[in-house]
Amino acid sequence: MSGFDQLHPALQHHIVNSLGWRELRPFQEAVIPQILDGKHMIVLAPTAGGKTEAAFFPIASRMLSEGWTGLSVLYICPIKALLNNLDVRLDRYCTLLGRRSALWHGDVKSSARKQILREPPDCLLTTPESLEVMLVSPNIDARNLFSNLQVVVIDEIHAFAGDDRGWHLLSVLERISRLAGRELQRLGLSATVGNPETLVDWLAGSCRGPREVFLPLETGTSEAVVQLDFVGSLQNAAVVISRLHHGEKRLVFVDSRARAEQLGASLRQLQVTTFVTHSSLSQEQRHQAEEAFATREDCVIVATSVLELGIDVGNLDRVIQIDSPPTVSSFLQRMGRTGRRSGTLRNCLYLATTDETLIQAAALIDLWAESYVEPIEPPPLPYHVLAQQLMALVLQESGIGGAEWFSWVAGVSGFGTVPPDRIAQLVTAMLDREILWEDSGILGMGREGEDTYGRKNFMELLSVFTSPPLFSILHGRNEIGYVDEMTFLGKQEGPRILLLGGRSWQVNHIDWQRRRAYVEPTEAKGRTRWQGAGEGLGFRLSQSIKRILATELNADCWSQRATARIAEIRYEYPWLQTDSSVAVQAGGGEIEWWTFGGSRANATLARELTRETHNKVSHDSFTLTFDSSLKLQDVEEAIKTIRPQGVADMYPTVDEAAIDGLKFSECLPNELAIEMLERRLQDKEATRYVLGEDVRFIVQQ
Repeated sequence: MSGFDQLHPALQHHIVNSLGWRELRPFQEAVIPQILDGKHMIVLAPTAGGKTEAAFFPIASRMLSEGWTGLSVLYICPIKALLNNLDVRLDRYCTLLGRRSALWHGDVKSSARKQILREPPDCLLTTPESLEVMLVSPNIDARNLFSNLQVVVIDEIHAFAGDDRGWHLLSVLERISRLAGRELQRLGLSATVGNPETLVDWLAGSCRGPREVFLPLETGTSEAVVQLDFVGSLQNAAVVISRLHHGEKRLVFVDSRARAEQLGASLRQLQVTTFVTHSSLSQEQRHQAEEAFATREDCVIVATSVLELGIDVGNLDRVIQIDSPPTVSSFLQRMGRTGRRSGTLRNCLYLATTDETLIQAAALIDLWAESYVEPIEPPPLPYHVLAQQLMALVLQESGIGGAEWFSWVAGVSGFGTVPPDRIAQLVTAMLDREILWEDSGILGMGREGEDTYGRKNFMELLSVFTSPPLFSILHGRNEIGYVDEMTFLGKQEGPRILLLGGRSWQVNHIDWQRRRAYVEPTEAKGRTRWQGAGEGLGFRLSQSIKRILATELNADCWSQRATARIAEIRYEYPWLQTDSSVAVQAGGGEIEWWTFGGSRANATLARELTRETHNKVSHDSFTLTFDSSLKLQDVEEAIKTIRPQGVADMYPTVDEAAIDGLKFSECLPNELAIEMLERRLQDKEATRYVLGEDVRFIVQQ
């Protein structure tokens, strides 16, 4: 019996007659029986491969066959735009079956939320933060709302699992399961996960039901056309884009909002129909740009990673990447937006604007060619999320027993590994700092907790990530987007001109109290600044970069310009070899140890070598740099000394600013905050590899 034949007859009828589908895709057929069996699953399939239907059709079949009533399905996404996009599809599927779906996130009007509470839908599309709102709000009967819940679907699960938002999501699911009085089937969907077996255990947590990973089926259509070119500047990239692929729809990824704006403006000056979208544009502006792009043919949309996830912008002809994405996973997500039409291939054209990004892009393409995808590593020791959950439970239960609260979230693996004495230490610190108070064994919010988190109905308590202070930019009553407050700091000669949505705007008035700026269109050249959090490169990508620089092998996908430029760059590193690292002293100055160990391993080694040499050792993803007062023999001796030491006890130095930037850090004893960040910055495998590799010592004249 096929997977389709196992679906409820009413659903079969509508798939064939209402949707007009002659058949399901092979992987959809294959996954149906396992979801019908109630397994907890990670379902992997290419971008635009039909994962939503693969999960929802068997769930809808169970809904009909088992007579589910009330709110029985949660569909969770990492971003609101993806929820908005999926809402249309899921609403249609539900309507065909005589069921209802609804949408709840921060932009949904209160009247729509009240309607959901009055008449709960069968399926609710939402975010972890909105679920937290439902749990802690005194105006919502969460026990009643979630009493019929059966299944949770987490779309783009990789976007949650790699950071603290994943721990928050799992905590909320544990609490909702307890309110529902049953184990909820958990389904995670993704196109790119390097370690799905680990991830399904992370997702299922303490659930007792069977768990499974569904990998993509071999289809013979995994071919892709990838090209790398060197253009030297963002303006040159605009020129190349303007001259290529006329008549086609092109999605251009840029990994910075400011550069996305610059490129959008440059393309418009070159008479290219161009739209811009990123997270600092208003919802209305983004929707207009994405909708206009979806209905056009000969046009370009310039986007940051906001279009990396599965938001539908129609059938794309081309993906163009400016410089390099941070990971192979991101690359796969982006390239996967193409090749959806029959007879077309996935494709991606890299346009590198600097030497550094050229080499990084070449190295990333090499990793992709080896079928490597980064493993997702949930961050260890989420002490601050545990503090947040304790406060959320206090609000949810209107006070909670000191001996009881942890049982609500003990099933979350990140908490289950925390020693009991650390949990007690955390609670004691929160009581001592009056974030909490205790009376007869019952914990409640203390004076400091109310002052710190109580504004706007504890809005700051509902998410585990921080947002920089932003100003709203308004043209009349229309909100265009948001910029960092640093945009307006410092002296300015003449009018201040912003670049937003690919257009220039002159600032006429700044309302500091309301954090608003009023603008009007202008032809003058503008610029906008946002604060970025630049991260170092990982071990595998750093090693791939080393391989590119240390060999003379060229890839077929490199253009003549890229090949020639890479040859020139290689000429600067004649001493690199693939089978060893090298410490180089140039002209009697500083010594650089080229480990290509990645930022975390190098940060760890920098701390150990600083102790050993009694001199500050700095680092980046590729090198460790020693003070010029040290001789090559001193460095060699220091490396020999630390080599036999166990890497398990080696940690990078934790900057106090990193603790201050951690949300809910005021709840943590300093030693717990340092322990958590040390563990998170540690890369034991990479550190062990670097220390085990042969080191050559060279003096350059």
